[in-house]
Amino acid sequence: MTTNLLLAAAACYLAGAAVDLVAGIGRRWVRPIPYLLALAGSAMLATAGIRGVEGRPVDIDLGSLLGMGRTTLRMDHLAGLFLTLLFGISTAISACFASWSLPDGRSPNRGLASAYLLLLGACAVVVLAGDAFTFLFAWESVTASFYALTTITRSERPEQSHSAWSTLGIGKVGGAALLLGFLLLAGRSGTLDIAAWHRVAPGPLLATAYGLIVLGFGAKLGLFPLHTWMPAGYPEAPGPARAAMAGVAANVGVYGLWRFLGVLGQPPVWLAVTVLLVGGLTALLGIAFAGVQQRLSRVIAYSSVENGGMIITAYGIALAGAAAHIPELVAVGLLAATLQVVTHALAKSTLFTAAANVEAAAGTDNLDELRGAGRALPWSGSAFAVGAITLAGLPPTIGFVSEWFILEALMQQFRLHGLALRLGLAGAGAMIALTSGLAALAFLRVLGIAFLGRPSANLHHAKDTGAPGRAGLVLLAGSCLAIAAATPLEIRFLARGLSSLVPASLTDQALKSPWVLQPVFKGFSILSPSWMWIAMPALFVTVSIGAVVLSGGRYRRVRRVPAWHSATDGVAGPASYSAFGFGNPLRYVLANLLGTRREVQILDAGEQAAQEGAAHVEYTARVTDPAEAYLYRPAARGLMAIVGAAKRLQSGKLQAYVAYMLIALVAALAITAGLR
Repeated sequence: MTTNLLLAAAACYLAGAAVDLVAGIGRRWVRPIPYLLALAGSAMLATAGIRGVEGRPVDIDLGSLLGMGRTTLRMDHLAGLFLTLLFGISTAISACFASWSLPDGRSPNRGLASAYLLLLGACAVVVLAGDAFTFLFAWESVTASFYALTTITRSERPEQSHSAWSTLGIGKVGGAALLLGFLLLAGRSGTLDIAAWHRVAPGPLLATAYGLIVLGFGAKLGLFPLHTWMPAGYPEAPGPARAAMAGVAANVGVYGLWRFLGVLGQPPVWLAVTVLLVGGLTALLGIAFAGVQQRLSRVIAYSSVENGGMIITAYGIALAGAAAHIPELVAVGLLAATLQVVTHALAKSTLFTAAANVEAAAGTDNLDELRGAGRALPWSGSAFAVGAITLAGLPPTIGFVSEWFILEALMQQFRLHGLALRLGLAGAGAMIALTSGLAALAFLRVLGIAFLGRPSANLHHAKDTGAPGRAGLVLLAGSCLAIAAATPLEIRFLARGLSSLVPASLTDQALKSPWVLQPVFKGFSILSPSWMWIAMPALFVTVSIGAVVLSGGRYRRVRRVPAWHSATDGVAGPASYSAFGFGNPLRYVLANLLGTRREVQILDAGEQAAQEGAAHVEYTARVTDPAEAYLYRPAARGLMAIVGAAKRLQSGKLQAYVAYMLIALVAALAITAGLR
């Protein structure tokens, strides 16, 4: 049955790509067909994933299909868990994509649906791959689909080329790290079968391969300093393709980390400490930059960096537990990380899908030009609000539950004996706590400035998404709320899926009672997100009734007073509060982290006006990513210097080229002789 579902899903994806490449965008009714086929295929893969979690492992031998040894696919509990998550979400994204493609001008050209289907198909193969060659082939296909999606919309802007090459380049860096790690493990074990690599003995080779593999998968999650492709690449992808990249494809990096933790086992202590600290720094850096961006798409993209950092940090907790031989710490780390993966996948897909509708209706994603988008586009605005409060970690959403688990897991450092691991958890805990506070500030800014208030002029006649798109938004946003109420059921399902790494009985210790949670360790703290869904509405109703009764009828009277000068609603023009102004305190407080540069320029004013203080002044503040400022730009300058020096060797003289060849040959012979 599982094999039939996988084959049927592959047939749907191939048929969708054929329709897109043959029929293209010529007729309006043809445009949604590839996405509806993607919806059907994704639903089949999600169903197969559920069967994989609940059933026994299934091996599928495809012979020499890819021409490099035997091609094998394996459906086990972990693969089933990620198929369920990724393709349950891609089902909703495909429905939104179908609605998004209908209006004229939305679908840029032939090939968009094919690139989207390639992305989904490659993600499925990564999750199911049983051998190294199949895994790497599918992994590079994901990278190629990212590049295709960021270049599918033709533009003369130089930023698009930079973004596409940044996405491709960092993807290739991650792929190269994986290739080197895989070669080390395959060379030592003598096989390309991933499951057989657990036989590699501990030592420098295994530690090196472990580090390379974490680096390779971390690049897909936006691990610092390889995070710069996210804010550059995501905004260039059209419409809901951003949701597929962030909510579906980026999480194959998570799957790789989980899979190889089970294969390689105990990590070196230095790797666990490094992952903890770099993960915390990535989360803090991502949310700090999200809080000062002017474009909605870049706010969400930097939020992806933040969530990737939180997932990596929780993964570091599991590594610390494995290094210290504390299985309970491995369980709580993996559970917290997987809960955050679910949160990120659902909420980020919701945000990007809703933002695509808002941007298409307004013609821009500048926050100051999107005022009142929530009123003009109620379906997209409401879904965006749910996704925003989820990523802000506010109750009663799944974001609150997952962040609570991460913070509780980071507080277990007293159970460790090594000082390095203790300090690693303490440092990461401080950064994650600060990140959680800044996340609420960042999304409050977006909701208050862009989605509330009266609709701006460019949104007066805006139309919301169609019926399939509304269904997709309801499914995504509703899941952010409904899963929180049913978190104990979610944990039982996750425990079954993670049983390949830690025993399900150990992960199930997170359930103190059927509806009360604890961070695996007994007697530390408890939480009941299910009861929160009863208690919070009950308190709200009680306080509201009390306010109405005790006010003596004054509660509902309308009072008219002059508008507060700094308010947005009721104040028009330059006096209104802007997204730039809201984020300005953050630029000052975190100036060292953000690399803030401030400039004040006097415009069109004479000397007398300037002396009297009546000059028109323009204030600007720019932020600079530290990875770009201190790593990529110096490296680019050094590379260009080398290229400039190398160009001088192009003399055009045959004798010089023969001499170059002779020098290269002598060097190759010398190296070969030295290695013998």
